[in-house]
Amino acid sequence: MARRALKLASLAAAASGIYLYGNKFLDPNDFGVVRVGRAIATTAVITYDYLTSLRSVPYGSEEYDFLKSQTLFKSMIIFSCPSLPSSFSSVRLFVMGCPESKVHLRSAERLRELCCANRGTFIKVGQHLGALDYLLPEEYTRTLKVLHNQAPQSTRQEIEQVIREDLGKEIKELFVSFEDTPLGAASLAQVHKAVLQDGRTVAVKIQHPKVQAQSSKDILLMEVLLLVVKQIFPDFEFMWLVEEAKKNLPLELDFLNEGRNAEKVAHMLKNFDFLKVPRIYWELSTRRVLLMEFMEGGQVNDRAYMERNGINVNEISRNLGKLYSEMIFVNGFVHCDPHPGNVLVKKCPASGKAHIILLDHGLYQVLSESFRMDYCHLWQALIKADMKRVQKYSRQLGAGDLYPLFACMLTARSWESVNRGIDRSPVSASEDVEIRSNAAAYLPQITQLLNNVPRQMLLLLKTNDLLRGIESALHTRASASSFLNMSRCCIRAVSTYQRSKSHSLYRRAQISLTEALSLWQINLYELFLWLKGSQLGNWVIALLSRMHHSMY
Repeated sequence: MARRALKLASLAAAASGIYLYGNKFLDPNDFGVVRVGRAIATTAVITYDYLTSLRSVPYGSEEYDFLKSQTLFKSMIIFSCPSLPSSFSSVRLFVMGCPESKVHLRSAERLRELCCANRGTFIKVGQHLGALDYLLPEEYTRTLKVLHNQAPQSTRQEIEQVIREDLGKEIKELFVSFEDTPLGAASLAQVHKAVLQDGRTVAVKIQHPKVQAQSSKDILLMEVLLLVVKQIFPDFEFMWLVEEAKKNLPLELDFLNEGRNAEKVAHMLKNFDFLKVPRIYWELSTRRVLLMEFMEGGQVNDRAYMERNGINVNEISRNLGKLYSEMIFVNGFVHCDPHPGNVLVKKCPASGKAHIILLDHGLYQVLSESFRMDYCHLWQALIKADMKRVQKYSRQLGAGDLYPLFACMLTARSWESVNRGIDRSPVSASEDVEIRSNAAAYLPQITQLLNNVPRQMLLLLKTNDLLRGIESALHTRASASSFLNMSRCCIRAVSTYQRSKSHSLYRRAQISLTEALSLWQINLYELFLWLKGSQLGNWVIALLSRMHHSMY
């Protein structure tokens, strides 16, 4: 098996070299034989290392199949697209490590070295992998987390070149001041603070000069390597990952598209006065340069920052849930990269209110009406623990007989908790252990399910997971208020859809009345929960208890 892996790797090197050389749309010199060779060599060595680790296990045994499934998963995930890892981590699964933890560490270090050397898209993939604490072994996440601090930085000369090419002027002609040290550097771009000639303070997002040309070729390289790995491990199908990367990465690299998304979401959610989206300065923006209003604050997962600045953590968590429930269920236009660096919080000195600042609008998912309605109905069923409807709408979303697994992926809860009601109790330590320890056995089913569900679901799974990570950091996960907000948005969305499809005035009035009653019930339940948790509520309960005892 190991020899076969090396043979296939050699064939892949030759085939990819011939293909890239003969493809008139690709420049082999720009792609670089060293860059390609580095990726192929790393793929071969990691795959060989894992395959040889199976030699001591009897072929065909349950242990062999178990270890093989994990080896496959790790080999495949290494070459996945940027949007994959968080989609998988939304299951909140932990892939049990092979006994040879040294193999994990060696492979993780090789992968880190590859990402640092090839930069660009490889850094982006590595950063996501480093965040998957519940998916990859600790050796991987601990080793790859450093990539968040090792994103490439373009030089001053490269920045000047991009601005000169796109805006036709020198930096000193456009800005009174321009900070050389970026506020932040990512795999695709970096952001600098600057002051315009008219005195406005702005954030200047500048794309790394070579990333646009290299990204498409990196994806092509990953596709070739993924096909090779598939020949070694034919049980799993991951080609949809490459398809997602091909679709999403060009959108993220078009900063004009990002600006349009920012304006659209700001208008769409204008009723939320706590939301702030930086204004776009179109006169100085291009596909590679984006000028925005400068905004600053603490990261949304920084509980200590909020406590120091008198920001109510529960209020932030509740408002973030409102934003995303509105985007997903009501509008069907979803910001799909809410990692802590893209969601800031700041207390307004004048009003004393806490604001949520939403940044990086390059990646959005547009949900079709039919998908959005099925998703609304499914979440309503999950919150009510209505298993018949959970099964019905999971099947309509492509889960088939795997609907129990699908429900666990969406909620990040055990099947027992889903049956009992996900709003009844928070995630317990024993439940977390159960999810982690039983995950590996279901990896083939997970890959099958993700191949079957609509592609719109993939980025939603990623988004759900990132939001749960924020809630976990703030210790507000599975709070009743988040489910109540979701329920409100689902009711409003379904009612709006039903009214749009009805031609009867009586029927539309009936739908509106049902909607009002349902929302009133939620408000009443929320009031009950508030009283239950408040000092006033405790006094009332104590008084009623004393009255009850005095009667007997």
